[in-house]
Amino acid sequence: MRMLVTGSSGHLGEALARTLRDLGHEVIGLDVVEGPFTTSLGSIVDRATVKRCMAGVHHVFHPATLHKPHVATHVRQAFIDVNLTGTLNVLEEAVSAGVASFVYTSTTSVFGDALVPPTGEPAAWITEDIVPLPKNIYGVTKAAAEDLCQLFQRNQGLACMVLRTSRFFPEEDDDRDVRARYSDDNLKVNEYLHRRVDIEDVVSAHLLAAQRATALGFRRYIISATTPFQPDDMAALRTKVPDVLQHRVPAYAATYTRLKWTMAPGIDRVYVNERARNELGWQPRHDFASLIDRLDAGDDIRSPLARLVGAKGYHAEAFADGPYPVE
Repeated sequence: MRMLVTGSSGHLGEALARTLRDLGHEVIGLDVVEGPFTTSLGSIVDRATVKRCMAGVHHVFHPATLHKPHVATHVRQAFIDVNLTGTLNVLEEAVSAGVASFVYTSTTSVFGDALVPPTGEPAAWITEDIVPLPKNIYGVTKAAAEDLCQLFQRNQGLACMVLRTSRFFPEEDDDRDVRARYSDDNLKVNEYLHRRVDIEDVVSAHLLAAQRATALGFRRYIISATTPFQPDDMAALRTKVPDVLQHRVPAYAATYTRLKWTMAPGIDRVYVNERARNELGWQPRHDFASLIDRLDAGDDIRSPLARLVGAKGYHAEAFADGPYPVE
C-alpha cells in the first residue's frame, strides 16, 4: 500500500518511513529537508505539494511540525503556518483523496501547566482525561491541530487518531542544571519511569492506530513507556522516588550503584499509557525495568531502530549552551 509520511527527514518521520518500507509498503516522504527517506522536497504549508503527495495514498502519518525547541528561534506565526495551516492542508487533501486513516502525532506538551501540581501536592497522574493547559505557542498549536483532527473525523468522516507522545528525542536535555547533575544515559533511563518512550514503541503505536482508526473512531492516546508506579504512589513520588522504587523495581539500586548513577529525588508527573494498551492493543517493549535488565547485560539502552535513526538536532546551527536556546 502507499503511505504518506510527513516530516520524513525528522526523528519519527524517518523511523516510520524505515519501518513501513521494511514492511513492503510504498512510502511517500514529504519534508522541507532532504533525507534518505524523503521522496518529495517541500512544505505541508504548500497545498499543491500536499495534494501531489496524497495521490493514491491509503494511510497518512503526520508527524511534521515545528517543535518545542523552535519556540525561541521561530516567530509565533511560523507555528500557526506549519502546525495549524499545514495540518489543515494535510487533512483536507486526505479527505479529497479518500484515505483509509489519518494518524496525527501530537505531544504530551499540550498538557502544559496541568503537568506541574502546586508545591506540597502529590505528583500528577496524567491520563487523557486531564484538561490541557498549553503554556507556549507550540502547545497551543498542537492542541488546536488535535481539535482539527476531531472536527474532520466528525464532519468529514475521516478515520483519525491523535497520539500524544512523550520524549523520544536522543538529544541532551535543554536544562543546564539537569545536564550538570546527571549523565545523559542516566537521565534518560530515569525518565522512562514517567515521561520517556523509545521510538520503536512510538512507531508500533502509530501502525496500530492506523489499523484501528476506522473501528474505534476519533481517539486521543498518551504514548509513553509503561510506568511501574500506581496512583497511590503519587504523594511519595514528589520527594521520595528512591523509596518508592525500592518497592516497585528493587533491582534498580544495584545497577545504579555499579554505574555510579543517581536517581531523581522527586518527580512531578507520571504519564499513563493504559488506555492505548487496552484499546489499541499496544504492547510497548521498552520500560524502566527492561532497561535495567539491558544495562545489566551490557547492552545499549536504545532500541535498534533508535540507533539507526540517531540524533538529528532541530536547527541547522549549533548553540554554545545546550542543544537549543530556551525561551
